[in-house]
Formats: sequence, structure tokens, C-alpha cells
Amino acid sequence: MALTHGAEIQELARLIAACQHLVVFTGAGVSTESGIPDFRGPDGIWTKFNSSDFTFQKFLTSPETRRTSWQRFRANPAHDAQPNPAHHAIAELERLGKLDCVITQNVDNLHEKAGNTHVIELHGTLKWVICLECGHRYASREVRLWLEDGETVPTCRECGGLLKSATVSFGQPMPERETAEAERRSRRCDLFLVVGSSLVVYPAAFMPVYALEAGAKLAIVNLQPTPLDQRADVVLHAQAGEALPHVVSEVKRLLEA
Repeated sequence: MALTHGAEIQELARLIAACQHLVVFTGAGVSTESGIPDFRGPDGIWTKFNSSDFTFQKFLTSPETRRTSWQRFRANPAHDAQPNPAHHAIAELERLGKLDCVITQNVDNLHEKAGNTHVIELHGTLKWVICLECGHRYASREVRLWLEDGETVPTCRECGGLLKSATVSFGQPMPERETAEAERRSRRCDLFLVVGSSLVVYPAAFMPVYALEAGAKLAIVNLQPTPLDQRADVVLHAQAGEALPHVVSEVKRLLEA
């Protein structure tokens, strides 16, 4: 970690050690070091695909879109990705008793793999596939076997209905229960830590705003500037996997002092 971040690391650690209700909010930038591309970076997903080609409406109406979506699902590196030091650092904050919850825009299940037990997934999860007709749920690893056996657009074994990854596509409603719980947790926290999010995807990006409105302090760890940098108490423009282990190490030192 560059020495230029030393003061910010110490200040963020001080805020975490002193807070009572910490909410960590993560975006794609927390998982890039696990080999999962982000969306808007120089090599992000939307430099290779047009997001308008993968809307929920197109999935419902276009057989070609469904075939392409399932090809991408089968090849998605998130299926076999493993947590990186940033995920492990956030899990360590839970073990230290400092973490209220993780609110994530990610669908990769890496927070759970790292050991976090209270994760609110605003954009769904790649772990499951759901029938849009009867609601039956399949483990993704099972559906991947069907695809490897030659199926191009798998259908529900229970009712024959359309299957879709349990992730939220463009134009698909956000999960009501998770969104409401995330807002509630954001409004009651006293420190809201953003990690690896550009804060430009709404309604998820309202969460730090809710926290600020309720009087919480705001900290941001992200490689690029965000629209809320000027309102944050501390900002680290750094890789999450490099910065967070140093932050957590300092938190532990402060708690033991």
C-alpha cells in the first residue's frame, strides 16, 4: 500500500473502531481481484457487450437473447471465483463484531464464501436459477451441467417454463424485501463504507445517500472518483484488496489498545 494512503487508512480504521453500526456497501470493484470483470472499467463488461441487448424484456421475448444469455451464464468466471483479500477483510470485520451487514450489488456470492453471514443482495445471485412460471429454484451448478450436455435454452423440469438466472437484469424489478431491508439498515447505521462501487447505478446508489441523510459518516474505497466523494469523511482511491487488509489490521490494533 502506497505511503500516500497511510493517513486515510488510519482515519478509516479509527472511524470503524469507534462506530456502533457499520454497513459495508460493495460493488463490482471489490471482485475484480478475484478475476471477475467490472462493468465500466477499461476492460469492463460493457466495453464488450451492449447492455441494451440484455434487458429483461428482451430475455422474455427473444429466443436469440436467451441463447446468448445462457452462453454467458455458462462461461461466467464468477461461478468458480474465490474471495480475495478484500472479501476476507470484510468478513474479518464481522468476526470482530464491528459489522452490521454487507449490502452488495454483486451476484458472485463471494462475501458468503469469505464468511459473511448477513449479506443483502440487491441485484440477486448467480448461485440460483429460477423458473419464471412456477418459481421452482435450481442450483446453478445443476443447470450448468445441462448446458454442458448440449442444452442451449434450459427449461423448468417441473412445469416447462422459462428459466432465468436469479440475478436482476436491466428492466427487471429490484427485489422488494432486500431493497427495503437495505434502506432500513442504511438509515440506522452510523458509518457507511462504500467499497468498489462507482455509485452510479440506481436505486442501489441511494443507500449511501440514505445513510448521510440519517447522520451517518461516509467512507469510500474505490479506484475511481464517485459522485459522493465530496460528501465523504474519508476517501481512498485504491484497490480494495490492497487497502482493506491494512485498514482491518489497524482496526484490530485500535480495538486491542
